[in-house]
Amino acid sequence: MLKQVLEIEELLDDSFITGPKVKQFFAKFSFITVDVSTVKGTKGSTDFVRIVVPGTHGKSNGGQAPTLGVVGRLGGIGARPSRIGIVSDSDGAVAALSLAYKLSVMHEKGDVLVGDVIIATHICPDAPTQPHQPVDFMDSPVTMHQMNQYEISAEMDAVLTIDTTKGNQIINHKGISISPTVKEGYILKVSYDLIRLAEVVTGKLASTFPITMQDITPYGNGLYHLNSILQPAVATKVPVVGVAITTVSMVPGCSTGASHEADIADAANFSLEVAKEFTAQKISFYDQAEFKQIVKLYGSMSKLQTFGNEKVTG
Repeated sequence: MLKQVLEIEELLDDSFITGPKVKQFFAKFSFITVDVSTVKGTKGSTDFVRIVVPGTHGKSNGGQAPTLGVVGRLGGIGARPSRIGIVSDSDGAVAALSLAYKLSVMHEKGDVLVGDVIIATHICPDAPTQPHQPVDFMDSPVTMHQMNQYEISAEMDAVLTIDTTKGNQIINHKGISISPTVKEGYILKVSYDLIRLAEVVTGKLASTFPITMQDITPYGNGLYHLNSILQPAVATKVPVVGVAITTVSMVPGCSTGASHEADIADAANFSLEVAKEFTAQKISFYDQAEFKQIVKLYGSMSKLQTFGNEKVTG
């Protein structure tokens, strides 16, 4: 996967990069579908890229195999003109597109997954920044609601959301770390299937990170969020797991020279192994029977996917 990461990073580290240029990069793979949508916001615009890599028994081929969604979550791949070059926040996009690249190469060589994989991210080389404690965040030219609209789709049966998660005092580990499963406002236990795959891919004991109820509520409600890694969970009923690319020290998302390619490759490779086993129905993101029981006992928590009692847009 490192080869794909290096090529994608080189592609994106360009002040003139656009979604159509990314689409052109993938044009050599005729069997995949690449859609690009330009969305304008109050702080600029970005290009959303959605890639569907079909599986042998995937929904795109009329089959019933589960579809995995992989979201490369970020504010922007660059913070020009205040920062020159690709920023740490780009890691989610690099990992997601590297996964799409690797899957396409595998498909071309005859190694086709059972189900479809949908990869979504966005391309913005000149995103704004915003103050945040303990370090500044990358901002985005569009709202989180718009991101979820373009990055989450009804075909997805589970979602991995990959995001740089370095600017905090919660995770003190370099590499990748996975979150508990989030579904319909519930924070569930960490999937042991995903722990196993993380350990296989990294060759290390799996790292997991804590999340709070605030983290799974929508941005714009005035509550503190670790970052946007679990924002896809507010836009879907399917299980969502965060794949954080992490560091020991605090690194602002708007920092350049702060992307560690081996860690990005681990995130992409982990997502690939999850895609292989999830679409073949060999693993689960959560215990379905236990989820039914918790809802029976305590009711729906889907209110946490909304702005609650406040009428807020975002």
